[in-house]
Amino acid sequence: MANLAWKSFKGIPLVFTLIWIVAFSAALYLMDKSVIAFLGILSSIVLVYYTNASKTIKMVIGAVVLLLIIPLVAGENRYYMEVASQVGIYVAMALGLNIVVGFAGLLDLGYVAFFAAGAYAYAIFSTSQANEFIAGNLFPLSGEWFWPFLIVGLIVAAIFGILLGLPVLRVKGDYLAIVTLGFGEIIRIVFNNLDKPINITNGPQGITPIPSPELFGIKMGTPFYFYFIVLFVIAFIVLANIRFEHSRLGRAWIAVREDELAAQSMGISLLNTKLAAFALGASFAGVVGVIFAAKQTFIDPTSFTLMESIGILVMVILGGSGSIPGVVLGAAFVTILQVQLLKEFSNFLHGLQNAGIISLPNQLDPSKFQRLIFGIMLILVALYRPNGLIPAKRKKNDLDAIKNSEFGKEKLGILGRLSQLTSGKQS
Repeated sequence: MANLAWKSFKGIPLVFTLIWIVAFSAALYLMDKSVIAFLGILSSIVLVYYTNASKTIKMVIGAVVLLLIIPLVAGENRYYMEVASQVGIYVAMALGLNIVVGFAGLLDLGYVAFFAAGAYAYAIFSTSQANEFIAGNLFPLSGEWFWPFLIVGLIVAAIFGILLGLPVLRVKGDYLAIVTLGFGEIIRIVFNNLDKPINITNGPQGITPIPSPELFGIKMGTPFYFYFIVLFVIAFIVLANIRFEHSRLGRAWIAVREDELAAQSMGISLLNTKLAAFALGASFAGVVGVIFAAKQTFIDPTSFTLMESIGILVMVILGGSGSIPGVVLGAAFVTILQVQLLKEFSNFLHGLQNAGIISLPNQLDPSKFQRLIFGIMLILVALYRPNGLIPAKRKKNDLDAIKNSEFGKEKLGILGRLSQLTSGKQS
């Protein structure tokens, strides 16, 4: 019955979506640090996706919410913009991993290594750390170098992706997950110990202060500016995902994901296809790593642990592997749950405890149950939504149209040769 009701769902009325956006925009403007108001305006993006309107109208409404309403209503509130930019960073990361896991079907548990490569590439050369191994006292670089380093981070992470892809081409499934997990841990340990004999990464002490971006002399060190930077990167990654998904390379990824042996028999090069997936997915993580380093102004190896890779993989699986809107929803949901909801609920309970209303043991602090909640969510999704919150849509070919086409009327391949031989013998 639930499936029938979902199939008969025609979409949310446009009027309801507009009323929702106006109501929560007003609430967000009037209330300070209101979790409900902030979640309401962010959830309006999901409502826009399911609104019964054309794609053009939905894109316009979504752009208005992201580019106008949120900055105008919440732009002066550092708290809101900090959460929004943090959500955007993980959305961009999940979209990059979606190429590797969702499109190509390659289980990658070391994705955070590419994130670290981009972050360290910018952090080392934008601070005086580079003077430790490069003579001439040429560093640090100014914040204006942030923009070229987006490309540098992309290239460096892509090289790391190729280095990971080359040795793992002969393994798949669980073995691939183990190898990528080991690669991610190796990179973290290398960065942690690369302070001797030549001090390149400053080891466990980390690198600081990393300069914020600058453009035409304007320092962009606030969450307000990072919100727009992250939005631009997300738009670029989404466009790249869409183009790759419907390209020849994207179809090759999907063929490899479904059946490697069948894909290889059709002439698809597994070497080139897998390397392209690793390189492209890694390159997007490198770009986000540069943004992360500039935003935090400090990085160290503890920011790039295995749990970060697993968390990003959870976002992809929860939202819908291979589904671009699903991955965006999954990343936003998990990040908001982790960054805002659990912490706000924990602060609320602590306030009640300080007022003497309740007595809460330290072991029952909700912020400590993140992994438990993630595990429960994954179990529920596996049972009731195995393809994710927004499953990937697959094209359905009209067999009758194919049979009636010019290609369906003539026999091709071996059948064509046999028919020619038969007609030749008869004549």
